[in-house]
Amino acid sequence: MEENAQLKPKGSSPITELQNFKNVNNNLMQEALNVWADLWAELDGQVKPNNNVTKTDIKEGFEPSCGWSEYIEKMWILWYYLDFSKRLSQQ
Repeated sequence: MEENAQLKPKGSSPITELQNFKNVNNNLMQEALNVWADLWAELDGQVKPNNNVTKTDIKEGFEPSCGWSEYIEKMWILWYYLDFSKRLSQQ
């Protein structure tokens, strides 16, 4: 049996499948962007305004308002969304 057969609805057209893929990917990427925005908002005012943030750019004693546990969890969620999207687009 084909590996992706379980993901393909019976009788669906290629156009319908493409639209479904686009919808899933769009939702996944929006969630990833939302998580990124949360993470970046935690750093607002804590880092120098450049594109190369380093550990030394973050103020000493920085503590995310949501706490480190939730901050790290959001980072893992972001990784999951991006990894899933990559694997989805490779099918």
